[in-house]
Amino acid sequence: MKKITQLICVLLTVTSMSAQQEKGIMGYNNWLNNWTEFKPNKVDYGEANQILAGNISVNTKLLKRNIYVLQGNVYVTNNAVLTIEPGTLIIGDFETKGTLVVTKGAQIIADGLETDPIVFTSNRSMKKAGDWGGVVILGDAPINKFGNVGSYNLDLDPTLTTYGGDNVASNSGILRFVRIEFAGKKVKGADTFNGLTIAGVGSKTVIDNVMVSYSGGDSFAFFGGDVNASKLVSYKSINDDFKFTQGVQCRLFNSLAIRSSYLSSNKDGSRCMEVKSYEKKNETDFTKKQTLVAATNITMLNDSENIKSDIQAGLVKECVYVAESASLELKRSVISGFNPAVLLDSKIEINDANLKKIKFEEMYFNLCNGNIFTEYNSNNEDLESWYGNSVFFNVYSQSSNNETFIDIANPKKPDYRLQLGKITASSGNR
Repeated sequence: MKKITQLICVLLTVTSMSAQQEKGIMGYNNWLNNWTEFKPNKVDYGEANQILAGNISVNTKLLKRNIYVLQGNVYVTNNAVLTIEPGTLIIGDFETKGTLVVTKGAQIIADGLETDPIVFTSNRSMKKAGDWGGVVILGDAPINKFGNVGSYNLDLDPTLTTYGGDNVASNSGILRFVRIEFAGKKVKGADTFNGLTIAGVGSKTVIDNVMVSYSGGDSFAFFGGDVNASKLVSYKSINDDFKFTQGVQCRLFNSLAIRSSYLSSNKDGSRCMEVKSYEKKNETDFTKKQTLVAATNITMLNDSENIKSDIQAGLVKECVYVAESASLELKRSVISGFNPAVLLDSKIEINDANLKKIKFEEMYFNLCNGNIFTEYNSNNEDLESWYGNSVFFNVYSQSSNNETFIDIANPKKPDYRLQLGKITASSGNR
């Protein structure tokens, strides 16, 4: 009898352990706890006592006991390694629009802890998106531009901002338990910086548990390279949450994008995910690998109070945009509160070959005004019949965000995991 009781206890334990979210961000615990900050404008970070400026050309360590101000464009050059202790605070200077650039061959080791993250933020008392530049990491992994070389200059030194090469497995260092807040400065007559720009970075680079909030540009921008990333959080960026281009081969796992209806760039609107193979067709080598994003367990939501009225007012756009010649495999992910969920470039011909390059499987589409459309075409019957096929196990629902996620109203510790049981309860609603 005792053995049977023990066996039942073991079975119950195993069953409860396996009862976790299968779609969207996942984990037995809320992995956002401790290291994230959803109200960074309310935090008093203190005054800087050390200046970072010019070139860092020898191995350098930043210490938690100091507060650093990033003045102007700061470059890690000469294959140097910049190591940042857990808990270190680096403040981007508003006046000089401080920006950190890790040049090709150099490394950044920003290996924070869940209870002691590394924070890059603004030095203004009233912090706003675009207060400073951002973090730029340049590597020598392949890109699809002719000559395998790109340049990320904006207002940077063009001799220090090249990226791309043949080293798929190159290692630009570690970003783990890092927050980047209020970055994304606008450059006059040019573009906008991003919170984190990853250009030509290789597969040995570690990018895990990184939160970008209130970016004036994209939160995360991937230009070419071969990248593994997980537990990325984009919170209320002005532009895209995740931008992929220039032939990047990216595997993204267990990540979160939270948009607001009222934050958007004027250029082409803003999306959670923009997947392109190029910015300029005439600079692109189509004999090389084009952009391929394999994204699993991603949660993307519009967290506005009244999504349906925001959709009617034209404040909400699509969540995911896929351009011609790019490939996206999106699996076990949640899209909630968009207009529509997915938009395909008008240049993509709807045929079996192209649809096999753009996969949506085991998805949870919720509260969207339509699911998958081609640009400028309101008739999406062919796409609905393709992606609605039962072999893909896609699920459609119209529940409020509060009903859909565990606890998104919590101001300090929100939980964006899907409520257990949502999937089975709404299966088949289209």
